[in-house]
Amino acid sequence: MAQLNTKYLGLDIKSPIIVSSCGLTDSVDKIKDIEAAGAGAVVLKSLFEEQIKGQALQLDHHVGYHGYPEAYDYVNAYVEANHLSDYLSLISNAKKEVNIPVIASVNCISEEGWFDFAKKIEEAGADALEVNIFMLPNESSKSSNDYEELYLDVARRLAADLKIPVSFKIGFYFTNILGFCDKLYHAGAKGVVMFNRFFEPDIDIEKMEIVSADRLSFPSEIRKSLRWIGIVSDKDKKFDIASSTGIHDSEAAIKMILVGAQAVQVCSAIYQEGLGVLEDINNGISAWMDDKGFSKIEDLRYKMNYSNIPDAQMFERSQFMKYYSNAMEVQY
Repeated sequence: MAQLNTKYLGLDIKSPIIVSSCGLTDSVDKIKDIEAAGAGAVVLKSLFEEQIKGQALQLDHHVGYHGYPEAYDYVNAYVEANHLSDYLSLISNAKKEVNIPVIASVNCISEEGWFDFAKKIEEAGADALEVNIFMLPNESSKSSNDYEELYLDVARRLAADLKIPVSFKIGFYFTNILGFCDKLYHAGAKGVVMFNRFFEPDIDIEKMEIVSADRLSFPSEIRKSLRWIGIVSDKDKKFDIASSTGIHDSEAAIKMILVGAQAVQVCSAIYQEGLGVLEDINNGISAWMDDKGFSKIEDLRYKMNYSNIPDAQMFERSQFMKYYSNAMEVQY
């Protein structure tokens, strides 16, 4: 029978399937259930600096500390300390209760927030840190290099300060994803997660309000990850890649491993189908590997990335014209 154990960020994982950061990973009991369901690792629900500061401002508004900066600073420090204490307890308690790697996640909005949180997270026993970062390029005076440098500064300092591996969960909005991943690698990041599914706005035309678009992913959303993991994994195999967004079944997971992913993050499928989907995905991968004659995950990884397929242009092509100009007939 095929063996699913592998490595991600230097960590031994019993399955390439990782439950990504979400509300399903915010308690020890939930993490124990996730381990029992067959996950290879878990990424804890993110520690949001923005939420912490927002709650401090809300408390300040209700209690009436505004106008007294010293009092607000105290409130802010109190709220932050309590949130961080809870998060550190989650890490240390989870490490005592489960045998799978526990990966912490931080989502910060200020430069100093990354480093204060990260060092304490490492001390609490986290096996790795996933940095969930997105800086909306909404200033016309800044170049794409200016925004990239903000990410790279974080990567360099975290790599210098921490002993645990650090990965970056990124979006696909970079001008040159391949070049940016190369810069992240040389800045000290040990891996990258492709791709983050950010909040997307929509409009309720009846209420005339800005609302959230669909929060859960769709299976078709693997396409961007498939292309870019296939390209990036060809360039430096020392840089671990995890796929994220749109992984709903074993077929999608297999595709991501074939193009070079070390691990596959699952979230929306669990919300829709329950934790049993993890066992389904693991069993599906194992059955497919047995059928194809693969005994371990490493046997199929990279088999269909940029350097290993007969026509590498399939990853590069962005237009349909070549395939459909002569193949489609217009019917009236």
